[in-house]
Amino acid sequence: MQRLGQPAINRPSWTEQLLALQGRPITDVDRHRAALHLLDWLGCVLLGHASPAGEALNHWAAQAAVGPSWTVGGLQLHAEAAALVNGALGNVDELDDLHRAAVVHPGDTIMAAALAMAQREQATPHALLNAVVRGYEVAIRVGLLAGPAHYRHWYSTATCGVFGAATASASLLQLNATQAMHALAQAGMQASGVWQCRLEPGFSKQLAAGRSAQSGVMAADFAAAGLMGPRLILEGTHGWLAATGSLPKSQRAKSVLNPEPNAPWLIQEVSFKPWPACRHVHPAIACAVRLHGKVSDVRQITRIDINTYQTAVEFADQPHPSSRQQARFSLQHGVAVGLARGDFGLADTQPESWTQLNLTRLRACMHVNAIPRWTRAYPAHYGAEVRVWLRNGEVLCTQVADAPGDPENPMPEAEVAAKAMRVIQAAGYSLQAATAVTAACAALPTASSLNDLWGALRRLKR
Repeated sequence: MQRLGQPAINRPSWTEQLLALQGRPITDVDRHRAALHLLDWLGCVLLGHASPAGEALNHWAAQAAVGPSWTVGGLQLHAEAAALVNGALGNVDELDDLHRAAVVHPGDTIMAAALAMAQREQATPHALLNAVVRGYEVAIRVGLLAGPAHYRHWYSTATCGVFGAATASASLLQLNATQAMHALAQAGMQASGVWQCRLEPGFSKQLAAGRSAQSGVMAADFAAAGLMGPRLILEGTHGWLAATGSLPKSQRAKSVLNPEPNAPWLIQEVSFKPWPACRHVHPAIACAVRLHGKVSDVRQITRIDINTYQTAVEFADQPHPSSRQQARFSLQHGVAVGLARGDFGLADTQPESWTQLNLTRLRACMHVNAIPRWTRAYPAHYGAEVRVWLRNGEVLCTQVADAPGDPENPMPEAEVAAKAMRVIQAAGYSLQAATAVTAACAALPTASSLNDLWGALRRLKR
């Protein structure tokens, strides 16, 4: 007899349906996009290594066993340890990629797992890039199944990313369908990461992403070794979605698990970030940057209204930032800098920026509001409006429905590459080193081996 709440045993499980989508053709365009995301992620990781979190992780990694897989900092570790170290560093400076609707930063976990596994298995460039495309697909679809409610308490990048990391690893191991299903089952048994980490100082957010990458590698290795897991890990009565309070309604699940046969891979929907700030701050920064050219003297501003969606207010209503992390998660600071400078850069997350008197004064005259129309549009669209009052009575206003870097407002590839070059150099590496990494990633879709990439990474010296 079928138990209440359990799908019929002869129906494909949700993990099996996700894996069935992996058979769609992967084109050169898809692999090119994967290589661009790899470059973007590598810049984030190299910059993250220069942070206190990177220093702590490097101290841990120095005691780990030597293996075949590269880590930032020049170490060679076993694949699971390398995935943890590299996976923990992509989110440090809030420059990581994002799928809006899933609210998942897929590169943080999937790239670290795929890179470590590809080096261990001596994979080809096509195998690595295909694994990345497949990993993004599964992580994003799990995030879409879990929905915005999951994001209220759970760090979706880690909790959903582990499924993508396991998928990418399984692809590189060339696991069969049954083994891959067990890899996702074991990934689900390890999916974790709660949002308390954003309310207190520390490196738990970084560790959660790193552990997700590590667990994905281990899940695939466990499956390859014959360790079976629960087939209904996602939708079961005591499965991961039910346990996290994220089980979707049947109609939503059907739409996520049954896309059109010719639907593009979801990696094509992933956004790039132009600024080192929480993505929820980006729409407001974009508005402020637009208004910068219309305000000749910010001292003439008497009032600023920031109107955006509820989640942005919950995550980033930070009028008095007093740390680098708070500066990255402050709507007020992002808008103040955007109005004053017409940009927001790495230097704007430093004390020298958030303590400037002109920026402090601007933040003091701001009012942050959650607006129903922006809230309704989220998470499919991240929108905001900024309204500025001047002493002469003039009122300036602009809005964006989609932040720069989103599919509707994309960053040109040249800008993504330029961003990576800037970030790698900001991490302390030479222009020559940044150029070599950028060139190696750009060449991957047509390269015959990964040797140029491994060589460029090993030669990274500060």
